[in-house]
Amino acid sequence: MNDARDAAPMIRFEHVGMRYGIGPEVLRDLTFAIAPCSFQFLTGPSGAGKSTLLKLIMLSLRPTRGLIKMYGSDVARMSESELTMVRRKTGVVFQEFRLLDHLTTFENVALPMRVQGRSEANYRPEVVELLQWVGLGDRMHVLPPVLSGGEKQRAAIARALIAKPEFLIADEPTGNVDPTLARRLLRLFVELHRLGTAIIIATHDYSLMEQFQARRMVLSEGRLSIDEPHP
Repeated sequence: MNDARDAAPMIRFEHVGMRYGIGPEVLRDLTFAIAPCSFQFLTGPSGAGKSTLLKLIMLSLRPTRGLIKMYGSDVARMSESELTMVRRKTGVVFQEFRLLDHLTTFENVALPMRVQGRSEANYRPEVVELLQWVGLGDRMHVLPPVLSGGEKQRAAIARALIAKPEFLIADEPTGNVDPTLARRLLRLFVELHRLGTAIIIATHDYSLMEQFQARRMVLSEGRLSIDEPHP
């Protein structure tokens, strides 16, 4: 993996804590930074707070204490329009895919372009090229129920990438596929990283992480430790 630790961070957490209601903190005193073009795994046991941390990074939650900066700006001071612009820089691959069953593979992947108001004639070549790149060129006109689990995952990845995000979050992207396809998907993420996208992958699969030399963000009982890769 390329070393981007010296670059100005695109995301910075400073002493961030998070609790739901009056319950105990599920995240405690998190301080870390994510640099542009970096690659990292987020791991830890079930219940450690990984989903909550990802939601904070995606700006779907606000912390109960501490500071979060995105691209140099305090998110607590951002207007809704500014938050929308920041969110558009982030692509998300959800564990449960979230494809729309009444839309074809092409239409699902093209959805972010339609939301932006672009015409199909404008975005069609990009969508076709991306579907071919992820190995779905011959599946673009079928509906999601016809796709295998691996094909759905690749379609979800393509949808997250079509708007060319600066940062990609993947939540357990290999959790529903066999080990061979899991390695193929990880190599796809590695290639995206080489092309300049910052990536964070949440996973329980330690055997998969062992195959790639990357930074590891490890959550345990709401606290974060970071293992940097050896040079």
